[in-house]
Amino acid sequence: MTFDLHSHLIPGIDDGARTMADSVEMVRQMAAQGFNHLVTTPHIMWDSYKNTPEIITKGLGEVREACIENGIDIRLDAAAEYFIDEHFMELLRGNGELLTLPGNRLLVELPYTTPLMNTTDTLFSVIGYGYRPVLAHPERYTYFHATPEIYQQLKEQGCELQLNALSLTGQYGSGVRKMARWLLKQRLVTFVGSDAHDLRHVKALAKAMELQELRDYVFFNNEISLL
Repeated sequence: MTFDLHSHLIPGIDDGARTMADSVEMVRQMAAQGFNHLVTTPHIMWDSYKNTPEIITKGLGEVREACIENGIDIRLDAAAEYFIDEHFMELLRGNGELLTLPGNRLLVELPYTTPLMNTTDTLFSVIGYGYRPVLAHPERYTYFHATPEIYQQLKEQGCELQLNALSLTGQYGSGVRKMARWLLKQRLVTFVGSDAHDLRHVKALAKAMELQELRDYVFFNNEISLL
């Protein structure tokens, strides 16, 4: 895998990298693992992380400059990981700029503990506004585990699913690991991402990529960077 579409590399703006030194070392280690294109995706979650395109773009420029100064040759871009809340819906309705992945894709996340009342309708509405929704780490929404057919429904409606590589290592618990394996087996995963927040995640990512189930999976990650 040479392309990663989900990480938190800009320091000090969410729960990802804390310092620029952390950011540079995370990028350095990911480059050493074979990545040549990273799209970092800071949280936009209005109750916690009031990030804007201006904040993210400024931070991206600073990380790029620091990597150049440290001799790291890698392509760095930025989008955002949008928590589906009322602020996101206002942005979607045209009241603000949205930061997209290649192919006009929006990386979105859901609440971890309580499902939205209208999850499928909300994700489908993203398509209605001209974007392609990419649901971050669907295996981590444990309230879906009892009705896994929802994953097939989401994919059929045009929502792409992005698995966290670390979910396959047990990073988030055995139940999440089991669901991650099931999603791979059912061929429901479109993208695999790192969701790296710190150096610990980056180091664990190297071990995750050695897993045979990931080696056997047909990745689409190299394609998205060409869109």
